Amino acid sequence: MPDSGVAMMRAAGAGVILLVILAAAVWPAAAPAAEPVDLLLVLAADVSRSVDTAKFQLQRDGYAAAISDPRVLEAIQSGRRGRIGLTFIEWSGAGSQRVVIDWTTIADAEAAKGFGDRLLEAPRSFADRTSISGAIEFAMGQIARAPYQAARRVIDVSGDGTNNAGRDVTAARDEALAEGVTINGLVILSETPLAWNPDHTNPPGGLENYYREHVIGGPGAFVLAAENFNSFGQAIVKKMIAEVAQAPLRPSRRVSTR
Repeated sequence: MPDSGVAMMRAAGAGVILLVILAAAVWPAAAPAAEPVDLLLVLAADVSRSVDTAKFQLQRDGYAAAISDPRVLEAIQSGRRGRIGLTFIEWSGAGSQRVVIDWTTIADAEAAKGFGDRLLEAPRSFADRTSISGAIEFAMGQIARAPYQAARRVIDVSGDGTNNAGRDVTAARDEALAEGVTINGLVILSETPLAWNPDHTNPPGGLENYYREHVIGGPGAFVLAAENFNSFGQAIVKKMIAEVAQAPLRPSRRVSTR
């Protein structure tokens, strides 16, 4: 073949390579599809200053035990895909929110135990005021960045007081509901009101009613009340089963150690 022909072929080959490079730059490879799960669940735990060290530990222990509870695992494995996406956040005042355990697939006892073990080892995040609105906004951000895909998305807010920092909690709630997210509540009741702010933990009408009117919402939303922090573990098991399996619960139910 004449030298001119070889040169033309080389030029053509170089042109094809250049086109491939340009095409890759203009049309990048599609991102891998998000893993499908039955539920995206954000566990949002109150660690405001009304939650003292003993209460904080009971709350942490309750969550860790509930995630590994055989009844919860049975509910997870009974789903269509047999797995959920779970993340755990702690929250306190406005701007005080932290991811303690990032998004994790829970499908079996090993994954559940690993999640619980990491939770027990993590240090406490805050001890500030109580911004339920900030917790909801932060939880919505975690849902938006979840590496999983699910038709059901739930924020599980636990707390022992009313919103006293950040913006109006009902506005944050309504924005979440508009995105199709359900918010459930787990309130920890206080027999003795705070000396410096009694209406915070014991508002007029009760904390259950406050959560019902200002915090929860969405399809099947409910409030579950633990009589105290000692009964928190029992309450979170019941709550997670209801959330995972979509089991019906009455609008509010109390769990007691008595």
